[in-house]
Amino acid sequence: MLKVLLIHGPNLDQLGVREPSVYGNITSEGIVSELKEKFSNIQIDYFQSASEHELISKIHNSNSEYAGVVINAGAYSHTSIAIADAIKSIQIPVISVHISNIYNREGYRHQDIVGEACRGCIVGLGQAGYALALECLLDELMS
Repeated sequence: MLKVLLIHGPNLDQLGVREPSVYGNITSEGIVSELKEKFSNIQIDYFQSASEHELISKIHNSNSEYAGVVINAGAYSHTSIAIADAIKSIQIPVISVHISNIYNREGYRHQDIVGEACRGCIVGLGQAGYALALECLLDELMS
Protein backbone atom coordinates (compact mmCIF):
# COMPACT_ATOMS: atom_id res chain seq x y z
CA MET A 1 0.00 0.00 0.00
CA LEU A 2 1.23 3.49 -0.86
CA LYS A 3 2.33 5.42 2.24
CA VAL A 4 2.18 9.21 2.58
CA LEU A 5 3.24 11.33 5.53
CA LEU A 6 1.35 14.43 6.68
CA ILE A 7 3.52 16.74 8.78
CA HIS A 8 2.24 19.62 10.90
CA GLY A 9 4.53 22.20 12.44
CA PRO A 10 4.13 24.48 15.46
CA ASN A 11 0.71 25.57 16.69
CA LEU A 12 -1.15 23.30 14.28
CA ASP A 13 -2.00 21.07 17.22
CA GLN A 14 -4.23 24.01 18.20
CA LEU A 15 -6.42 23.86 15.09
CA GLY A 16 -10.09 24.08 15.97
CA VAL A 17 -9.25 26.36 18.91
CA ARG A 18 -6.71 28.85 17.55
CA GLU A 19 -8.16 31.72 15.51
CA PRO A 20 -11.10 29.83 13.99
CA SER A 21 -11.84 32.85 11.77
CA VAL A 22 -8.47 32.25 10.07
CA TYR A 23 -7.95 28.48 10.40
CA GLY A 24 -11.48 27.10 10.71
CA ASN A 25 -13.05 24.91 13.35
CA ILE A 26 -11.64 21.52 12.42
CA THR A 27 -8.87 19.97 14.50
CA SER A 28 -5.72 18.34 13.13
CA GLU A 29 -7.18 14.98 14.11
CA GLY A 30 -10.34 15.85 12.18
CA ILE A 31 -8.31 16.70 9.08
CA VAL A 32 -6.40 13.42 9.29
CA SER A 33 -9.60 11.44 9.86
CA GLU A 34 -11.30 13.02 6.83
CA LEU A 35 -8.25 12.39 4.65
CA LYS A 36 -8.04 8.74 5.71
CA GLU A 37 -11.73 8.30 4.89
CA LYS A 38 -11.44 9.99 1.49
CA PHE A 39 -8.14 8.31 0.56
CA SER A 40 -8.75 4.83 1.96
CA ASN A 41 -6.53 3.36 -0.77
CA ILE A 42 -3.37 4.85 0.77
CA GLN A 43 -1.83 4.81 4.22
CA ILE A 44 -1.63 8.30 5.70
CA ASP A 45 0.63 8.70 8.71
CA TYR A 46 0.55 11.90 10.75
CA PHE A 47 3.31 13.70 12.65
CA GLN A 48 3.11 17.02 14.51
CA SER A 49 5.82 18.87 16.38
CA ALA A 50 6.71 22.39 17.43
CA SER A 51 10.37 21.39 17.40
CA GLU A 52 12.32 22.29 14.28
CA HIS A 53 14.88 19.52 14.78
CA GLU A 54 12.14 16.88 15.17
CA LEU A 55 10.51 18.06 11.93
CA ILE A 56 13.86 17.90 10.13
CA SER A 57 14.56 14.39 11.41
CA LYS A 58 11.11 13.23 10.35
CA ILE A 59 11.63 14.67 6.85
CA HIS A 60 15.04 12.98 6.55
CA ASN A 61 13.62 9.64 7.69
CA SER A 62 10.58 9.91 5.40
CA ASN A 63 12.76 9.35 2.34
CA SER A 64 13.05 5.61 3.01
CA GLU A 65 9.55 4.97 4.38
CA TYR A 66 7.11 7.08 2.35
CA ALA A 67 6.24 7.74 -1.28
CA GLY A 68 5.59 11.42 -0.58
CA VAL A 69 4.99 14.09 2.05
CA VAL A 70 2.38 16.79 2.61
CA ILE A 71 3.65 19.46 4.99
CA ASN A 72 2.16 22.45 6.74
CA ALA A 73 5.23 23.82 8.48
CA GLY A 74 3.25 26.57 10.22
CA ALA A 75 5.35 29.60 11.13
CA TYR A 76 8.52 27.72 10.18
CA SER A 77 7.37 28.15 6.57
CA HIS A 78 8.55 31.74 6.74
CA THR A 79 11.79 31.26 8.65
CA SER A 80 13.30 27.79 8.37
CA ILE A 81 16.10 27.39 5.88
CA ALA A 82 16.90 24.16 7.73
CA ILE A 83 13.50 22.59 6.99
CA ALA A 84 13.75 23.77 3.37
CA ASP A 85 17.19 22.16 3.11
CA ALA A 86 15.84 18.92 4.61
CA ILE A 87 13.12 18.84 1.95
CA LYS A 88 15.69 19.45 -0.78
CA SER A 89 17.80 16.57 0.57
CA ILE A 90 15.15 13.87 0.01
CA GLN A 91 14.14 12.29 -3.26
CA ILE A 92 10.38 11.95 -2.68
CA PRO A 93 7.90 14.70 -3.64
CA VAL A 94 6.78 17.15 -0.97
CA ILE A 95 3.76 19.44 -1.27
CA SER A 96 3.23 22.36 1.09
CA VAL A 97 -0.18 23.42 2.41
CA HIS A 98 -1.24 26.66 4.05
CA ILE A 99 -4.78 26.76 5.39
CA SER A 100 -4.94 30.56 5.21
CA ASN A 101 -3.95 32.75 2.29
CA ILE A 102 -0.52 33.87 3.46
CA TYR A 103 -0.49 36.60 0.80
CA ASN A 104 -3.53 38.28 2.38
CA ARG A 105 -1.91 38.36 5.80
CA GLU A 106 0.96 40.15 7.51
CA GLY A 107 3.91 40.99 5.29
CA TYR A 108 6.30 38.67 7.09
CA ARG A 109 4.09 35.72 6.08
CA HIS A 110 4.43 36.46 2.35
CA GLN A 111 7.79 34.73 2.08
CA ASP A 112 7.47 30.94 2.05
CA ILE A 113 10.98 29.50 2.41
CA VAL A 114 9.72 25.95 2.99
CA GLY A 115 7.23 26.18 0.14
CA GLU A 116 9.97 27.22 -2.26
CA ALA A 117 11.71 23.90 -1.56
CA CYS A 118 8.58 21.85 -2.27
CA ARG A 119 7.22 20.36 -5.47
CA GLY A 120 4.23 22.71 -5.13
CA CYS A 121 2.15 24.72 -2.68
CA ILE A 122 -1.54 24.98 -1.97
CA VAL A 123 -2.41 28.22 -0.25
CA GLY A 124 -5.59 29.69 1.20
CA LEU A 125 -8.12 26.96 0.47
CA GLY A 126 -8.69 25.96 4.07
CA GLN A 127 -8.71 22.31 5.02
CA ALA A 128 -9.60 21.40 1.41
CA GLY A 129 -5.97 22.17 0.57
CA TYR A 130 -4.88 18.90 2.19
CA ALA A 131 -7.08 16.76 -0.06
CA LEU A 132 -5.90 18.71 -3.10
CA ALA A 133 -2.29 18.19 -2.06
CA LEU A 134 -2.86 14.44 -1.74
CA GLU A 135 -4.60 14.31 -5.13
CA CYS A 136 -1.66 16.12 -6.74
CA LEU A 137 0.82 13.87 -4.98
CA LEU A 138 -1.02 10.73 -6.08
CA ASP A 139 -1.22 11.99 -9.68
CA GLU A 140 2.54 12.52 -9.67
CA LEU A 141 3.30 9.18 -8.05
CA MET A 142 1.03 7.23 -10.41
CA SER A 143 2.32 8.81 -13.62
